[in-house]
Amino acid sequence: MITKRIIPCLDVRDGRVVKGVNFEGLRDVSSPVELAKFYSACGADELVFYDITASSDGRKLFTEILTETAKEVFIPLTVGGGINTVADFDRVLKCGADKVSVNSGAIRNPELINEAAKLYGDQCVVLSADIKRVNGVFRVFAKGGREDTGMEAIEWIKRCVGNGAGEVVVNSIDTDGVKQGFDLQMLDAVCNAVNVPIIASGGAGKIDDFITLFKTLPKVDAGLAASIFHFGEVKISDLKSEMTKNNIPTRNSGF
Repeated sequence: MITKRIIPCLDVRDGRVVKGVNFEGLRDVSSPVELAKFYSACGADELVFYDITASSDGRKLFTEILTETAKEVFIPLTVGGGINTVADFDRVLKCGADKVSVNSGAIRNPELINEAAKLYGDQCVVLSADIKRVNGVFRVFAKGGREDTGMEAIEWIKRCVGNGAGEVVVNSIDTDGVKQGFDLQMLDAVCNAVNVPIIASGGAGKIDDFITLFKTLPKVDAGLAASIFHFGEVKISDLKSEMTKNNIPTRNSGF
């Protein structure tokens, strides 16, 4: 079994990290620069930086705060929000990102993934899929979970991976911020559909949720969470220690 990654997520709005429930009710947490510095030092395997209102506001991702954040990070950094063209990929990579996450931009222009993969390589292109059940069907949502695209999620993910997405972040809107565990049913469906690394996002509330995730779905490569790390409910060092006890391979913690 390959090493499982633990990835804190910085949801950034107006230059500050925020967190909500089911993509709503956002509250201020901290400075992304300070949080990035902390996570880079304390054993996180990667970091995700989302400018969560760039797409819905119809603007480009804030580059100044991203550049400041990237300077403090010594682990892989994935950046998303307002990525609509290959020029956006180029700009974000030049700010210090290692990988670029695309969501609404790919929905508007499905060829964006193909174009970016040819220019920068599959490993640089991350599909971020915001998914919610609608009448029992997994549906793709755009603009930070605000807009139902009407597209069935599994087929959409298969299409994007076929176009060159080298990694998929599965964001379950149904479990986001609820802290009752990851959406195992949704993740299982994605794992069975594609053969690229899958990152589980939405629902982590305690250490056991990560243990259950990796033991139940060994195809999942990483667990992503936000508030439980931001508010100190789970320490990454404690999580990794528990993973080791459960024979889940992990990179050693920094603390």
